[in-house]
Amino acid sequence: MEKKVSGNMLIAQSGGPSMVINQSLAGAVLEAKKHKEIKTIIGAVHGIKGILAEDLVNMGKETKENLLKIAATPSSALGTVRKKPTADDCKKIFGVLHKYGVRYFFYIGGNDSAETVHIINSEARKKNYELRCFHIPKTIDNDLRENDHTPGFGSAARFVACALMGDNLDNRALPGVKIDIIMGRHAGFLTAASALGRVYKDDGPHLIYLPERPFSLKKFVDDVKKVYKKFGRCVVAVSEGISDSKGAPIASKFIKEVDAHGNAQLSGSGALGDLLAAEIKAKTSISRVRADTFGYIQRSFPGVVSDVDASEARAVGIAAVKTALSGDIDGSIAIRRRKGKKYSVYYERVPLKNVAKETKEMPSNFISRSGNDVTRAFIEYAAPIVGKLPEISRIRAYPVAKRK
Repeated sequence: MEKKVSGNMLIAQSGGPSMVINQSLAGAVLEAKKHKEIKTIIGAVHGIKGILAEDLVNMGKETKENLLKIAATPSSALGTVRKKPTADDCKKIFGVLHKYGVRYFFYIGGNDSAETVHIINSEARKKNYELRCFHIPKTIDNDLRENDHTPGFGSAARFVACALMGDNLDNRALPGVKIDIIMGRHAGFLTAASALGRVYKDDGPHLIYLPERPFSLKKFVDDVKKVYKKFGRCVVAVSEGISDSKGAPIASKFIKEVDAHGNAQLSGSGALGDLLAAEIKAKTSISRVRADTFGYIQRSFPGVVSDVDASEARAVGIAAVKTALSGDIDGSIAIRRRKGKKYSVYYERVPLKNVAKETKEMPSNFISRSGNDVTRAFIEYAAPIVGKLPEISRIRAYPVAKRK
């Protein structure tokens, strides 16, 4: 049996915060405390930026009681970052890791974070520095390869479903056209989750537009007019990453800012919603047209956390530590769904290169042929992850008897 490596552990968070990212943090730290091979548990403040600056905290000093409270707190408790390490950064990072005796490195985040772990791991192997590197999955976009779904998605999707349920009720009471812009750069999973809030046949969102299908302003106007004629109102859910037939994001025509990984900052403006609302006003006779951009509010909103999401986020943190201690291996922990009608998952180590950098999109069978809605297959996929939504009802409109 291979001898286990003794040393310190360093854990950090990266990318956009989520409602359950701290579940993964707490899960990993609490599990690490059980193993004598892990000496000091170090947390880096603001990801690799904190490593480079040696802005570190002793997570091992945190009590179990406080870690459990942190686990239930949305957003990134250690602080997060969007930074891609340069070759020079990697040299400095190794200097810090060596200085603090780190042999176990865990980075919680999405595909860009997995790429960072992959870069650090590759450099460690080049230098023959024994370092167990593990990526712990997180992204509300649900676009990590190898994963059936990703921690953070279920809770953000629950927020979206509840928000659209409320918007639909509002729109039914005071009819018009309502457009909601939802996060999703290349994958429409989060926007698609808006369909989970439908209860009655005439409930919105009546139209759902995803990055996986080319977006046409003309077709959009025609679709809205058709729905409005049928119901006297229309609720629309739109992914921020919708693109034209050439693949250019509609929002990028108005937003030029990019992050450290070269991604356009699509969530930083209400320009897309304003554009779509203006188009409806200009091309139709509908007078009441409104648009909201959910932006960052859907990431760390308290009170709507999915129980399944929280449980699985904790589990991937635990699995990462257990796997790292099992031998001279590195990788990412993926969530796999078991076959069968009853929802069940298991966790599996996958190579870092399989998760790093590239992302996945929604499967075609989740998108309607019309390109402006989702299918029953998506509802069945997402519902157990999101959990039971609030129950609503309507007045049945019993007729009033006239006085004889």
